[in-house]
Amino acid sequence: MNTHSTPFRLAAIGILTLAGSLAFGQTGTLKVKATTGRAGVFVDDKYLGPASNFGMTRGYPVAAGDHTVAVREPRYETASTHVTITAGKTSTVKLDMKALTPPKGPFGRIRTHGPEKYAAVYVNGAYMGHVDEFDNFAQGLLLPPGEYTVKIVSVSGAPAAEQKVELKANQTTVVSASGKP
Repeated sequence: MNTHSTPFRLAAIGILTLAGSLAFGQTGTLKVKATTGRAGVFVDDKYLGPASNFGMTRGYPVAAGDHTVAVREPRYETASTHVTITAGKTSTVKLDMKALTPPKGPFGRIRTHGPEKYAAVYVNGAYMGHVDEFDNFAQGLLLPPGEYTVKIVSVSGAPAAEQKVELKANQTTVVSASGKP
């Protein structure tokens, strides 16, 4: 038996533990409270996910430092603020959003499918919500008839799915992140 392997292993474990602690210590948690929980949270223009779900504020790991936080939802004006994230701490921001005038129909409906329920859905480059909001027969994104480019962007870094669609009044079009309806 090699008696030197035990101290070496303990030293290696200690170094790995310290490295893990340092990496963890460089992030804090961001919680965002918005007028509507379905608003998308963007930090420095990168989509993180919805502000809340089922009435609970979600927390997102964010690198320590100064950041711009914005919340976007198609039925409201975008709201934003600056926040300083402290390593190992939770920062909570509250953003009030002003409701926009509801559009008038007729509408077509876009439904989405994908393996990630919080993947962002963009229409003609504008954030509209996440896949889980538009993925079953009772849900869908209502838009005036016309041509649109729908893009589904993963929160985990998987390749984005993009599809051009022609939306017709009172009809449903399905867009899938996998490319299959």
